[in-house]
Amino acid sequence: MVAGPFIFLSGQIPIDTNGVPLEGSISDKTHACCRSVQAVLAEAGSDISRVVKVTVFLNDMDHFSEFNAVYEQYFKHRPARSCVAVKTLPRNLEVEIECVALAAGQGSRL
Repeated sequence: MVAGPFIFLSGQIPIDTNGVPLEGSISDKTHACCRSVQAVLAEAGSDISRVVKVTVFLNDMDHFSEFNAVYEQYFKHRPARSCVAVKTLPRNLEVEIECVALAAGQGSRL
């Protein structure tokens, strides 16, 4: 959803193109979420370097270190971030990432 100078990206979850949940480690699933963020932002004419706010939902904070090691590979510019543990995510998944990014032509990259 583009609203003014921002793109609001709803939660990206680790599923394949057919909507089937991915198997693997929290690292594998975090890579999948981050690649989805990149793809949706590219489709909207923006990119991950223009993300200003990220909200992360984990089903267990014991996953944080493994999640964060992958997250830092994608969000090198360190946008504002909230990370919360939730009781249950859709489809009983372990991680979900949503963000807000600057739309193309709106200010400088971060």
